[in-house]
Amino acid sequence: MDVTIAESTVHGTAQAPPSKSYTHRAILAAGYADGAVVTDPLVSADTRATMRAVTAYGGDTDLSADERTLTVEGFDGRPETPNNVIDCANSGTTTRLVTATAALQDDLTVLTGDDSLRSRPQGALLDAIEQLGGRAESTRRNDQAPLVVGDGIAGGHVAIPGDVSSQYITALLMAGAVTDEGIDIELTTGLKSSPYVDITLEVLEAYGVDAEETADGYSVAGGQTYAPAGGEYHVPGDFSSISYLLAMGALAAADELVVTSAVPSAQGDTAIVDILDRMGADLDWDREAGEIAVRKSDLTGIEVGVEDTPDLLPTIATLGAAADGVTRITDAEHVRYKETDRVSAMAEELTKMGAAVEEREDELLVYGEDTDLHGATVDGRADHRIIMSLAVAGLVADGETIVTGAEHVDVSFPNFFDLLESLGGAVER
Repeated sequence: MDVTIAESTVHGTAQAPPSKSYTHRAILAAGYADGAVVTDPLVSADTRATMRAVTAYGGDTDLSADERTLTVEGFDGRPETPNNVIDCANSGTTTRLVTATAALQDDLTVLTGDDSLRSRPQGALLDAIEQLGGRAESTRRNDQAPLVVGDGIAGGHVAIPGDVSSQYITALLMAGAVTDEGIDIELTTGLKSSPYVDITLEVLEAYGVDAEETADGYSVAGGQTYAPAGGEYHVPGDFSSISYLLAMGALAAADELVVTSAVPSAQGDTAIVDILDRMGADLDWDREAGEIAVRKSDLTGIEVGVEDTPDLLPTIATLGAAADGVTRITDAEHVRYKETDRVSAMAEELTKMGAAVEEREDELLVYGEDTDLHGATVDGRADHRIIMSLAVAGLVADGETIVTGAEHVDVSFPNFFDLLESLGGAVER
């Protein structure tokens, strides 16, 4: 699906979608439990992949008609061997989290996904499972899916790098709680995207599981039981998605855009509020009410590292293209290993729209002072974050911007274009 966005303004109130990161973890945690009800989950292509995985391991999921509650029947810490291959589609989070689940069952599980997912690195997680006595192989012997995993790990000590994906750490912590011995994780490098592990610790605590950061990494005791208070877990709003709404307001608000469900949490992407503030955005965050009001502002480029907030790079790049001065995005090499190489994708597509951009190995520089955005046909790269960031750029570009493959917003923000249109954006599908 192609979507055309014309230069236009937005106003009103926008409710942020639930957090994808929390939803993934909450669904799998409910699977590790005897069962639980997940309220206000994000229902998207990615989170449906996690639901399917829980079912494949012997659980079951039942989504209410209004999609406000997900009732999960769990496998109580003892996953069955799936009857078929687990298809994780385009969800890297699902793949990594449920690969560790596969290591708990005595037989073998095969996990795969689409072309993009089968290009993403999994080697460090496979090596960690083998350190714990499990079997973990890439069928093509290239550390990428399809994966074959099993042989029933009991826990132990594992050494793993922290600079490829924090999801490896999350996967091991979640699985480790139901092993006999627990898992002690030693990080052999610094940890990137550490706020995502903080999210994991927060969800584990809500499900009654004790895990902790240690001097060398992280540790989770074995023999624990997943059981949320009252049998229910509530998913907070998603700050990765909120970043596009705030960017809309700062660049194109007719008067004021109010974003709701912006409740403080462990999400690293809450940093978007500080980033916009540093760029000169006129905004106010009522943390208790969970509301952020943002107004159209004259922005100035800044330097910002995305070591812990890789999902914000596309949003920041768009803001930089509409700001004065230079926006320098650093610590970005790991952002190349997402649904697409997001560093190159934003450099190439913003250039089509008239932006002056310089791409380096681990940096992206956007020269807003030399940029005059104009409409163009841009490739969404089948990547939800690229699509939404380019759509925001289209609001302030002269003429019309056509974003191809726009249906992929279903991964994290299924109603994005409906919401943009309801706020006054000129959207044509």
